[in-house]
Amino acid sequence: MEVSLQAETREGSGKGVARKLRAQGKVPAVLYGRGIQAVPVAVDGRAISQALHTEAGRNVLIDLEVGGETHLTLPREMQRDPVRGTLLHVDFLKIARDVAIEVEVPIHLTGDSPGVKEGGIVEHHLWNLSLRCLPTEVPERIAADVSSLGIGETLRVGAISVPPGVEVLTPPDEIIVTVVVPQKPEEAAPAAAAEGVAAEGAAPAGEAAAEGATES
Repeated sequence: MEVSLQAETREGSGKGVARKLRAQGKVPAVLYGRGIQAVPVAVDGRAISQALHTEAGRNVLIDLEVGGETHLTLPREMQRDPVRGTLLHVDFLKIARDVAIEVEVPIHLTGDSPGVKEGGIVEHHLWNLSLRCLPTEVPERIAADVSSLGIGETLRVGAISVPPGVEVLTPPDEIIVTVVVPQKPEEAAPAAAAEGVAAEGAAPAGEAAAEGATES
């Protein structure tokens, strides 16, 4: 997905300047990349938030217009307020349509696992894949089919398919999901009780140390 966004150059730096921009509904940003010097800019807060809330997420292509010139960019490092979650700063990486980039793409589980129908549950271990591809070929998500997984079986990165022209950078042996048998509460209780009995029967660490000292 590709969207257009207006940006204006900004003068000065520091917390004071950034605070004034945010009070005006703007977000401080930087445009950087191969072949250009870093340019401090500011973008409309509402516009950048809308751009980042498309299905492409952080991998949305943004045609950033600065001073009458348009740059194809990807939003990269983003800082957010830890309490409010509002965007405080964003870096725009200038890219080229014919040069591959590295991105993180979410994994979307598909299908119905036979193991789940038998009472198992899906443990999700990996949520994103690292990929390399052209900017215009970045998939919005990668499908991981669990319809063949029984209880005790796993789905690894090497078993899933990606579109042509897309290279998977995540190691193929990494586990995406595993179907396991859920532990029942009544099974956990006896184990805890047994540990308690064993603990009561054991001598406290201080007493054991004292007895050892006496024998020596």
